[in-house]
Amino acid sequence: MPLESRRIAAFLLTHPDEITWRRALVEDNLLQKKAPATALRQAQLIRKRLNTMDSAAWEMIVNREQEVAVQLLLVAAVKHSQLLADFISDVYIDHQRRLNLAITSGDWEGFLIECAHRDSSISKWSASTQVKLFEVVRRILVEAKYLESTRSMKLTPQSLHPDVHRYLTSHGDSTLLERLERA
Repeated sequence: MPLESRRIAAFLLTHPDEITWRRALVEDNLLQKKAPATALRQAQLIRKRLNTMDSAAWEMIVNREQEVAVQLLLVAAVKHSQLLADFISDVYIDHQRRLNLAITSGDWEGFLIECAHRDSSISKWSASTQVKLFEVVRRILVEAKYLESTRSMKLTPQSLHPDVHRYLTSHGDSTLLERLERA
């Protein structure tokens, strides 16, 4: 949700209180959603992701070119979701290393089986939850240009923009930096 994330980042830079936050989403329809509940739900998710970074990153998301903004949004998503971080490490990077040029739904299923060995609660997820999570992961990777499309799921490795690299380095995110550079 790059457009919505840019709007939320710009709004967070104003340091809104909860009343102002709700008014902007419900009454002013900041995210341009038909249902207030949808706007609140999406905004809360975006806010949680963006809160993994500081206002300097928010400024870059709002004011820099699309490439920088999208890469920082990927950083936020990876910091927010261990599942996404593990998928990039365990599946995406492994596929690159083996020169396997596309990800399949079978890769996702195998990944979830491995995850369930580390955390038994994952085996209790419904099939629809598993499918929805894969859709979200694919969409994030497509928006960040790490996959060609949600259909083909061909790997399209990216190099980090120098300013994103510099940001991660200056904030001590060496593990995340290594993960995204390998991807």
